[in-house]
Amino acid sequence: MRELTSDVLIVGAGLGGVAAALAAADRGATVILTEEYAWIGGQLTSQAVPPDEHPWVEEFGITARYRALRDGIREVYRRRYPLTDAARERRDLNPGAGWVSKLCHEPRIAVGVLEEMLAPHRSTGRIRLLERTRPVAATVDCDRVTTVTLESVVGGDSFTVTASYVLDATETGELLPLTGTEYVTGFESRAETGEPSAPEVAQPENIQALSVCFVVEHADGDHTIERPADYDFWREYAPAAWQGERMLSWMAPNPRTLEITARTFSPNPGDDALAVDADQSRNAGDHNLWLFRRIAARDLFAPGFYSSDLCLVNWPSIDYFEAPVLGVPREVELERYAAARQLSLSMMYWMQTEAPRPDGGTGFPGLRLRPDVMGTDDGLAQAPYHRESRRIRALTTVTENDVSYAIRGEEGATRYEESVGVGMYRIDLHPSTGGDTYIDVASTPFEIPLGALIPQRMTNLLAANKNIGTTHITNGCYRLHPVEWNIGEAAGHLAAYCVANRTTPHAVHSDPARLTDYQSELDATGVERHWPEGRVYAY
Repeated sequence: MRELTSDVLIVGAGLGGVAAALAAADRGATVILTEEYAWIGGQLTSQAVPPDEHPWVEEFGITARYRALRDGIREVYRRRYPLTDAARERRDLNPGAGWVSKLCHEPRIAVGVLEEMLAPHRSTGRIRLLERTRPVAATVDCDRVTTVTLESVVGGDSFTVTASYVLDATETGELLPLTGTEYVTGFESRAETGEPSAPEVAQPENIQALSVCFVVEHADGDHTIERPADYDFWREYAPAAWQGERMLSWMAPNPRTLEITARTFSPNPGDDALAVDADQSRNAGDHNLWLFRRIAARDLFAPGFYSSDLCLVNWPSIDYFEAPVLGVPREVELERYAAARQLSLSMMYWMQTEAPRPDGGTGFPGLRLRPDVMGTDDGLAQAPYHRESRRIRALTTVTENDVSYAIRGEEGATRYEESVGVGMYRIDLHPSTGGDTYIDVASTPFEIPLGALIPQRMTNLLAANKNIGTTHITNGCYRLHPVEWNIGEAAGHLAAYCVANRTTPHAVHSDPARLTDYQSELDATGVERHWPEGRVYAY
């Protein structure tokens, strides 16, 4: 057991964790950053989810560091890839031409850019990255975390870390139970939150689906995978939300209307990739599954460079909501992750062998997994995509009443004097482990209150991912890539600010002078804390 010390410990190197590390180090703090999986970047990389962003992302509504990440990804393609002249000239280059995002790309590209952003601080030792480790224990003295123990997941060293501030940037709020921090899971009750979409009684085990994503291409030959062990179960699986249809199919609920609708699927359709307008306020884009989350559009590159488009599968048919993975023993958690991987492999096998084709035939045996793109042996993502985490009992909790367009109208979302950032996405809840179908509510551009990052009791622990003070409902719009990044950036800067000024997060939150000073530093680094005046958007 090795003992380490730093100003700030950040557990989890997803987007929130990396953003927190950059902000803290730039502010002058020493940082230990940890990551369980082979790639840093979380949902953007090891989970393989292209960035879900609001329609105005090219103009405003993100932090300067997040914009640098986006610009860096595009620069890699412009510098190293044989783009067509027309693609290279596009300021808003979308290498995948997917309809889900204005910047669909291969996850490995983002890994490289994130590593590059961290590199100067790693060279100086200001940031130390402990790779392939996960938290397994913590010690607490009254309301302070004193140490966190990290265990290697590949048989290497274990570490005990002491830090002035500890940031939980894990995907599921793993530090919260280890430190005894008060937290919530699943649905809160309507009596507690006052939310119209909440149930009458709290449902702590009712948690959104997770997904194990994968990438496919279409090539000559038969690339059918081995029949998955659980294929018979998943082939017949027909959850209530599918209204009698099987989940392994092209049929799925429309998230906004709940009507069962047929999606289309046609590999390498030869569409005009430069004409793709990824704006979910105008077109949800999910009808054509090949195009929806495409991460490489071969026609944007020199002929023959890509033999096929690359299509990222993150569809309703791979949503795993059979049972929750939060609050269960580790062995049960791993069993349920394995079941989710079986569901994804079963969807792949169904597509290769039984899926209806546009020509009237069945099966696409030419579909081929791309393990090299995923960085795994089996072709599935390294990590499950978690849509919901444990959430701290926070100083400020954002509810549906703060962000719903139906409630707020032209007044817009609640404005916070304590704002540390902005975000925008629909309240998008996938089917959940309690049997619920989609909950999809139009929202309006919102702010991130500082109090949502600060636990009510713990004095040196901060939330830096989707574990902030939202509810089950509002988690559905605060969980996306640029919002997670902004949360982490604000938390990392706050920790470093407190170290430098010998103060505490609770004091910054409660003292107007300290709050203003901290916020002015955020402003100087390019954090946007409010939306443009006089403009209200909704979708």
